[in-house]
Amino acid sequence: MTAAGARGREVIVNVVLDEKTLVRRRPEVEHERAVAIYDLLEENTFRVRDEAIAGPYVLHLSLADNRLVMDVRNTDDAPLTRVTLPLSPFRGIVRDYFMVCESYYGAIKTASPSQIEAIDMGRRGLHNEGAELLRERLAEHVEIDVDTSRRLFTLLCVLHIRG
Repeated sequence: MTAAGARGREVIVNVVLDEKTLVRRRPEVEHERAVAIYDLLEENTFRVRDEAIAGPYVLHLSLADNRLVMDVRNTDDAPLTRVTLPLSPFRGIVRDYFMVCESYYGAIKTASPSQIEAIDMGRRGLHNEGAELLRERLAEHVEIDVDTSRRLFTLLCVLHIRG
């Protein structure tokens, strides 16, 4: 079921990335961003732990003061809650993930399929590690499933890229 077809449920129906932190990125990064948002909106689990706050949700993501800011709103764009997470626990994973992604994008052009696969396994491992950390850090505020945390971690990484 798509998020658009899930009105009244505890799901994200739209994602807005902070325009101040968005820059023109490499085509591979833009593709990853677009796929993450598309997949997130197609299927996600997102429930605010406060029983008084019901979905569906519009999620505004930004970086401010070395924090990830998740501004959760309703479909009328009225603020419901705001979750902020320090970025310092993610710094090493994001840095390593970017390095492995650079190797992966370079390998696609010249490396053997087995080399590409090995690099991709490392890339996925770091991505999974970051997604799990994000899920753990959000646990007291929102409930998300593994796939939702993976897509949100991708968007956190995209927000890290600056001009």
